[in-house]
Formats: sequence, C-alpha cells, structure tokens
Amino acid sequence: MLRSHGRYDYSGIGERADYAWPGGARLAVYLGVNLEHFAFGEGLGAELAPGGPSPDILNFAWRDWGNRVGTWRLLELLDDLRLPASMLVNSAMYAYAPSLMAAVRARGDEIVGHGRTNSERQSVLPEAEERALIAEATETIAAAEGAAPRGWLSPWIAESAVTPDLLAEAGYRYTLNWCMDDQPVWMRTRAGRLLSIPYPQEANDIPSIVARKDGAEQFAGIVTDTFDEMLGQAARQPLVMGIALHPYIVGQPHRLRHLRRALAHIAGHRGKIWFPTAGAIYDHIAALPSGLVPGSA
Repeated sequence: MLRSHGRYDYSGIGERADYAWPGGARLAVYLGVNLEHFAFGEGLGAELAPGGPSPDILNFAWRDWGNRVGTWRLLELLDDLRLPASMLVNSAMYAYAPSLMAAVRARGDEIVGHGRTNSERQSVLPEAEERALIAEATETIAAAEGAAPRGWLSPWIAESAVTPDLLAEAGYRYTLNWCMDDQPVWMRTRAGRLLSIPYPQEANDIPSIVARKDGAEQFAGIVTDTFDEMLGQAARQPLVMGIALHPYIVGQPHRLRHLRRALAHIAGHRGKIWFPTAGAIYDHIAALPSGLVPGSA
C-alpha cells in the first residue's frame, strides 16, 4: 500500500456538483503577488545567474530591486487596470520596507501569510519550531494590519507532514500550498478542515522564467492561453485561475510590458469573470451548502 497524506480523497473534476461564483460567473481569477525579503549572504533565494562565493551580491541585489522598484511598478499597473491582489507577504517586509507595506494597505489588498522570509524553508524544522515560525509571522502581520491573515503560502511551498495541522491550529482558514486542482478542496487536519485554494505552478513566474528560462513574451502567453482555455472549460465547472507574480521578476521593464498586455486581456473580460482575492474565494466556498465542494460532505 502506498503511503498517503490523508488530507483529501480522490475526486475527478467532471464528477462533481455544480455551483457558481458571485454574479453567476464561472471563472474566478486572482493575482498572488509575492512580497519577499531575503537575508544577506546566507540562506535560500532565486538566482538570475549562478552566484559566486558568499555574499552573492548579484542575486541579492536583483531580488532587492523587486522591493525598491519592481513592486511599485506592479502596483501602478494593478491600479491602472483596477485589479485587486492577494499579497503573499514575508513578515520581514514590515521592518524592511514599511512604506511599501503602507502602499499595499492603502490599496486595500488582502495580506496572506508567507512565512518570515524566503531565505528559509519551514519544512525542515521540528514541529515546535515550525509552530513558532507560523506564530511569529502571524503576530507580526496582525500587529501591523490589525487582523491576522486567514491564508498561508509557505516559502518555497515547503511543507512538513504536519503543516496543515499547524496552520489550522493557528487559526488559518485556507492554504495555497497544494496545486492539485482547479477548484477549492476541503482538506482534513487534526484541528478540523482547511480549504485548499488553487495556486498555480504553471502560470507562475518562478518555475516559468527562473526554472524553465521562458522569455517575457512566452510567460505572458502562458497567462493568456491559460485564461482563454479555462474560460471555455468553466462553462462545465466553476474554476479558479491563479496568477503568481514576483516583482523582482515580472516587474522588470521588458517583462512588465508583456504582463501588462496579458492582464489587460483578462481585464477586458471583466463582465464575464470574477476578480476576487483568495480570501474572497474562501468566503464564498465556506458559505456554500455541504456536499458541493470536495471534502465538505
């Protein structure tokens, strides 16, 4: 018998009950914007080019450009297109870039917990230390925002065997860590249920641009083609399309120009689709009758 995570049961998307998003929409599209701060000279971090001996100035500065320039440009784009976002925030951002976090707060965007820093993985920690990491990140965000975040994305999407349990025990309502579906799915934890909201690993600039070396136009094409195809598929089932963005990558001028066209294409369908935050998706799913969403019965 193969080892199982035990968090959810198999459910084929064509076998499920039907429901709709607010306004009768069939496709929900949300933006997950990663706001990340990195330790200098140590720890994990995406690379523009192979780094040299520590301290790796080239890659540290490239990532830091995202907080100093790239995020501001991306916020301007979102303002122009009147698009909300779920901001996936390292709690270290509050001490490092308070004016940037104030600008995000002024937009009214949702804040999603994203660990302390993307220089570390929570999956390698003993349970007590992972619990402390989640608590520290949550308390920092709550102190700044006046409320604790309801959703979580682990740095590097790294989970231990008990991460969903720890999140539910800490009061989290949903996770973005699992990319196994195009609809929300209720997961089992030792503290009750936790909603898994689809977070993309294809329409995501890290695996696309950093890992696969896709060009700016190619990544924008992934976003628009995913949208166009899912819009047609959603006639049969309500779907969620996430778009995962990192400002130090897509905020670069040559990529931002292509991203602008892709998001404008999606925004042009505003009357047909729903533009929520991830938290709004949670609220809608949580209010549906039992039995409609996998894991809810």
